[in-house]
Amino acid sequence: MVDCCTPPSGGRYDLAVIGAGSAGFSAAITAAEQGASVALIGHGTIGGTCVNVGCVPSKTMIRAAEALHGAHTASRFPGLAGEAQVTDWQALVAAKDDLVESLRQGKYINLLSAWPGISYLDGAARLSPDGIAVNGQTVPAGKAIITTGAAPAKPDIPGIDDVPWLTSTTALELTALPRSLIVIGGGYVGCELAQMFARMGTAVTLVTRSHLLPEAEPEVSEALTGYLRDDGLAVRGGLAYRRIVQANGGIALTVEIDGREETLTAEQVLVAAGRTPNTRGLDLPENDVQLGNNGAIPIDERMRTSKPSLYAAGDVTGRDQFVYMAAYGAKLAAHNALNGDSRVYDNTAMPWVVFTDPQVAGVGLSEAAARDAGYDVKTSVLSLDQVPRALAARDTRGLIKLVADAETDRLLGGQILAPEGADSIQTLALALKTGMTAKALGETIFPYLTTVEGLKLAAQTFDKDVAMLSCCAG
Repeated sequence: MVDCCTPPSGGRYDLAVIGAGSAGFSAAITAAEQGASVALIGHGTIGGTCVNVGCVPSKTMIRAAEALHGAHTASRFPGLAGEAQVTDWQALVAAKDDLVESLRQGKYINLLSAWPGISYLDGAARLSPDGIAVNGQTVPAGKAIITTGAAPAKPDIPGIDDVPWLTSTTALELTALPRSLIVIGGGYVGCELAQMFARMGTAVTLVTRSHLLPEAEPEVSEALTGYLRDDGLAVRGGLAYRRIVQANGGIALTVEIDGREETLTAEQVLVAAGRTPNTRGLDLPENDVQLGNNGAIPIDERMRTSKPSLYAAGDVTGRDQFVYMAAYGAKLAAHNALNGDSRVYDNTAMPWVVFTDPQVAGVGLSEAAARDAGYDVKTSVLSLDQVPRALAARDTRGLIKLVADAETDRLLGGQILAPEGADSIQTLALALKTGMTAKALGETIFPYLTTVEGLKLAAQTFDKDVAMLSCCAG
């Protein structure tokens, strides 16, 4: 560990960054690129959520589950049959851990030596009247950025403190595949992990207070619910949690549905009910930094907190909790801290993805959000049985919904539910960023037999019945 009291210049660091995950590294590297001296302060495992316990480990396990599913569904092609099963769960988990370790080493630890302007300090940081305290010493820095991320939240269910419950982190560390599992939470983490475990052979019950993916279009949420049920999941929505207890060597969750109580049982329970910003222990209120009701740090459009010279970025702000948005916000924060607050955060064309199968991806405004914003809205909904790629793959699960301004025809947003939807959404993001109209998108040349071609067909659906067109027509 570098001595925090002797920065390279012998005076003060230009910038201190608290938190050594994706956002922290983005801020530190951005500052170092400008010749600044940076104190990057980390505590615990370097690399943050995404590489260690989030995106990377979950997506490789989801891909493994998709491989199993692909074999099981090979019979959708006449003349094919396939079988697959989990033969060594521990080997699969170990391979996941190897991938995480290699990326952590290559994309985080090794970078520290590549940027001599960055000094890495290992220790729990907190604000003090004199600046930032680490390991009992003060880090002298002109400005600072907080990028401490977030952690799985604990739901308000009576008895939750008395039962062992899995988080999205510990669920991926299990040494044995559960025979049965209750997943609490219908957001993207709950849906992804519930389907993954079900495809691995676990009997899964997915429960949620409202419906799956509450921020998705209702057509998407309803369709995804049906597809998960087709995979064997029991999906229970519109319920209230009454209590949770240990029972018969497992977990019993009592819920209320339509005025009556019902008890669900499983070997284990996974809680995926949102995330809580990591602000505890930073002594923020004691140092005049305003916090929101959920512990998040409110920031303005230039990444500034309520305290002069202090910025924040990433999940700790409670805003746009995706790793690429954390890195983007942190980069802006570093630029602004060093260059007079000249850059503004812009998420109007922010794509997002849920790695279920079919995948859910979206960008821009939903129909409801567009109406709330005062637009005169028009929509088109295209089922995947109108997309040649889906017909060739003999997998027509999904739909595409576009939202546009009825007065100007300008695209406002859209969502894709498709097996390859994640790799198609960026085209729509670029269309929104450039202010494209639905007519222009429908007249754009797309390659045939691709999922992304569905965007063109969905755009054409505003004005015509694409079922009446020949291949590639229009």
